[in-house]
Amino acid sequence: MMEYDQAAKDAGITVMNEIGLDPGIDHLYAVKTIEEVHKEGGKLKEFISFCGGLPAPEDSNNPFGYKFSWSARGVLLALKNVARYLENGKVVEVSGTDLMDSAKKLNTGYPGFAFVGYGNRDSTPYDKRYNIPEAKTIIRGTMRYDGFCQLVKALVILGFLSEEEEAHLSANASDITWSQVISKVLGVQESSSEGLQAAIIEKCDLNNNDHKAQILDGMRWLGFFSQEKVHRRGSLLDTLCATLEEKMQYGEKERDLVFLQHRFEIELKDGTQQTRTSTLVEYGKIGGYSAMATTVGVPCGIATQLVLDRKLTATGVLAPMSSEINEPIIELLEQEGIGMVEKIL
Repeated sequence: MMEYDQAAKDAGITVMNEIGLDPGIDHLYAVKTIEEVHKEGGKLKEFISFCGGLPAPEDSNNPFGYKFSWSARGVLLALKNVARYLENGKVVEVSGTDLMDSAKKLNTGYPGFAFVGYGNRDSTPYDKRYNIPEAKTIIRGTMRYDGFCQLVKALVILGFLSEEEEAHLSANASDITWSQVISKVLGVQESSSEGLQAAIIEKCDLNNNDHKAQILDGMRWLGFFSQEKVHRRGSLLDTLCATLEEKMQYGEKERDLVFLQHRFEIELKDGTQQTRTSTLVEYGKIGGYSAMATTVGVPCGIATQLVLDRKLTATGVLAPMSSEINEPIIELLEQEGIGMVEKIL
């Protein structure tokens, strides 16, 4: 988009980007705290941010602890992205195949939530974007309920993120059951539930895995050991997606949750160390807007209105990276009841 910056300026046009939830609300409050710290003469030593769009705890009633409000394929393909971040002054790169192994339990200060987090794409440009060249750690990541990553990792090992077309999964192929698909995936003749589970334990090295029972329960829930016919979609990825989209939709009386938290490790002007957090917890409304729709749509709508009202007049390709842009958006956002709770720990 930045390639159009000068053209937008020449045309006198405002092109506002990254003004939903993540990116969007995350930028608003990250920049707010960072600018406050710098104005006070302090330094930001660490910036760690995780965000998750999840089912509310009472509706996280499947082995993944997850439901789809958008494309299952998009969610799974995102798991193949390389993650890059800065940790203790060194750039860390995690391949897509290792992404789930890199997940760590998160201490959010909300003990009612059991979250894990893993890196989301490339966090390294944010030393410049957030004007924090002094930071030794910069991590932006995705948040899931504990248990999600272990089950997904097993699916990765079995090859279920493969987009390669398989003849037996083509639309013109004969009907095939999940147990037959899993037999082919494992390269075994065995089709009994017990035999397939034993082969998966060996393939995924689950004998000493604390989550073995949970992972096998998840695969059983998906139907992997059953005579249920699969929805053939050409590849293992798309065939799995068809089942996930069938089993993991939100019900009419279910609601979602958005959880976003920044953690700032700060060195104050006098050398004192300080930790601050900014946290957003937003629930969807049953019969109304989801938390995701609200937290993506409202900030975008506010920014649009500010442009139309000529209260945001800067031209070019913009993002919420300065107080001049951010403060009026935050003010109106909080009037709508949406905002991050800021604490000094």
